[in-house]
Amino acid sequence: MAAPWWDSEYKDRSSLEYRVYVGNLPYSVDEQTLMDYFADYGAISAEIAWDSEMGRPRGFGFVNFEDNESVNAAIHGMNGQDIGGRKVTVARAQMRPRRWRA
Repeated sequence: MAAPWWDSEYKDRSSLEYRVYVGNLPYSVDEQTLMDYFADYGAISAEIAWDSEMGRPRGFGFVNFEDNESVNAAIHGMNGQDIGGRKVTVARAQMRPRRWRA
């Protein structure tokens, strides 16, 4: 359980080892749609980042996989592809340090 002074939006997420970042998503894409696009590569879950102040998606998300081969195939197969009229950026997810929240 996270301490209350750490990022309150933290939730138990899978290891970043088998996770990709998907950027430039249209606001109309939801988690199920993102999963559908990455299903051929073995996606096991997807998450869309939300802007809590604006109440809408932030235009990027993450997709989790079971192994490194699936991650590499998804990056090579989906980077630059069209999703909802926009060319998406797909890259290996990077660890982001947790933020202090007062």
